[in-house]
Amino acid sequence: MPSLKDLRVRIASVKSTQKITSAMKMVAAAKLKRAQVAAEQGRPYAESMERMLSGLLSGMSSRDNAPKLLAGNGRDQKHLLVIVTSDRGLAGGFNANIAREARRKISALQREGKEVKVLSIGRKGRDALRRDHGRLILDTLENVTRNGAQFEPARDLSRRLRKMFDDGDFDVCTLLFNTFKSAISQVVTAKQVIPFPTETLTASDAAAPAGGIYEMEPDDEALLKDLLPANLSMQIFRSLLESFASEQGARMTAMDNATRNAGEMIDRLTLTYNRSRQAAITKELIEIISGAEAV
Repeated sequence: MPSLKDLRVRIASVKSTQKITSAMKMVAAAKLKRAQVAAEQGRPYAESMERMLSGLLSGMSSRDNAPKLLAGNGRDQKHLLVIVTSDRGLAGGFNANIAREARRKISALQREGKEVKVLSIGRKGRDALRRDHGRLILDTLENVTRNGAQFEPARDLSRRLRKMFDDGDFDVCTLLFNTFKSAISQVVTAKQVIPFPTETLTASDAAAPAGGIYEMEPDDEALLKDLLPANLSMQIFRSLLESFASEQGARMTAMDNATRNAGEMIDRLTLTYNRSRQAAITKELIEIISGAEAV
């Protein structure tokens, strides 16, 4: 049975923790509102970019001279996984879900005899995979979303991926990130970005508008040469927007749960403290009365 002093110290400690988790919840809630708006505003542009590329592809008579970002390099042996996580924890299952899906995908690709490489955005992704797949991690990009999702890091990463692709470091690149649904729901999403996944297009996406006759200037190949890198940057930027909003939502939910759990623990400890204190007082009274009767 802990002493009264031990109970008082523990109650004070839990109250201090509760103040911290409550403050983190409010900070995450404030960031979430802005991040959610940014993620929702980024979706239409990214989806429109893909539809525009689909329309161009549907009108091409031949893809013999298509850019490598579209046609690929003819191989499917080397796979690069870009996993988007956070640099900080205390966000519930936000990072664990990405790490779990990354492990599953790595195992599936290795069973097929593929060579897998990993590029981690955020320290938590590296830390989660370092024990089992440390040799596969090429690099870790830290503090990418420290001040929110920005386009410049996405553009820089796009340039780096294009250079790696041109140098033959990988054949297929896939993004792994959390898509924001709500503060309590984030969906792990795997999206192939290199080469452009033409097989995922629906018939409605690929079809040209009825009665539409278009004359392109410049030609399709020249447009694709500029649009494909822009689309890659936009898809990476969208993954950062979705991931940052998901992180704030997961952290707000986790800190809310932690704050309520701390309150319940304080109530239990206070009840135990009061009972122990009452028992000690009763024991002292019994000793006083017993001593008085003995005299």
